[in-house]
Amino acid sequence: MTGLPTGLPVVTTASDLAAHLEPMRAGGGTVGFVPTMGALHDGHASLVDASVAATDATVVSIFVNPLQFGAGEDLDAYPRDLEADVARCAAHGATVVFAPTVDVMYPDGEPSEGGRILPGPVDMSLAGPLEGRERPTHFAGVAEVVARLFRIVGPCRAFFGQKDFQQLQVVRHLVAEMDLPVDVVGCPTVREPDGLARSSRNVYLTDDERAAAPVLYRTLQAAAASVAEPGWDRTAVEATMAAAISAEPTGHLDYAVVVDPATLHPPEAPQPGDELRLLVACRFGKARLIDNVGAVAG
Repeated sequence: MTGLPTGLPVVTTASDLAAHLEPMRAGGGTVGFVPTMGALHDGHASLVDASVAATDATVVSIFVNPLQFGAGEDLDAYPRDLEADVARCAAHGATVVFAPTVDVMYPDGEPSEGGRILPGPVDMSLAGPLEGRERPTHFAGVAEVVARLFRIVGPCRAFFGQKDFQQLQVVRHLVAEMDLPVDVVGCPTVREPDGLARSSRNVYLTDDERAAAPVLYRTLQAAAASVAEPGWDRTAVEATMAAAISAEPTGHLDYAVVVDPATLHPPEAPQPGDELRLLVACRFGKARLIDNVGAVAG
C-alpha cells in the first residue's frame, strides 16, 4: 500500500484491496466500484459521487489497460497523473484507490487475442458494429480487464458513464453471461457548458477543434427532436446528422446512427414511444470523440 499527500489509501495488489473491503463487507457494508484509466475529469468525479451516495465504500481503479489500444493508438501518449487523480478521488469521498501495475493485472503476461475473455455470441453482436468496426480489438480488451477487475473487487455496484454507451451495454451483457455478482449502473454523461461531453481525450483538441467539437451534441439534440416527430425516417435522420457534422472542416465523421439501445443495430419497425439511441463518432485532429443521446420515437 502506498500513500499520497491526500491520505487516501492507494493499493496495488488484490490482497491489499481485500484487506480494506472484507472487514466492511463482513459488517454488512456495500461496495461501489468506479473503473477508470486515470486522467480523471468531472465525468469520472460524477461516477464517484454516484457511488459514494449509493454504497458504503467506493473503490476507484486507475489502470491504463494496454489491451484497449490498437495499433497506432495513443497508449504511450495517454495522459497519466496519479497524484492528481488520487486527489480528485479523495475530494469526492472515495474510500480506496486501486492502482495495479500491468504485472498485477496480467501476471502471466498480456494474453493474446485468442487467449482473452471474449464476449459471448450476444456480446459480439453488440461489440462488432460502431466502435468495434473502428477499433476491432478494443472491446476484447475491455472485456478482459473488466472481468479481471470485477473478480478482484468482488460483489459490488459498478458505475459507468453513458458517454461510452456501447461499452456500457457490452459490460452489462458480460456480467450477465459470466454470472458475476455485479450490478452495473449507467450514469448520465457530464458535459461542458457548450454541450461537449467530458473526455480524457479533449486535451488533444486544438483551439479550433475545441470550438468545433460541440457540433456533436447539437446534432444529436436536433436529431432526437426529429425522431420524436410522427413519420420520421431513420435514413433521413442519419443523413442529416452526417451532413451537419461533416460541415465542420476540422471534423472527420466516422458514423452517425440511430439504433435500438438493446442491440445497437438499426431498429426494426420502431413504434411511437419506443426508446432509441443516437450515436456519433468523429475525429478532430488527434482526438477521436464519441457521444450519444437517448430518443423516443414519434
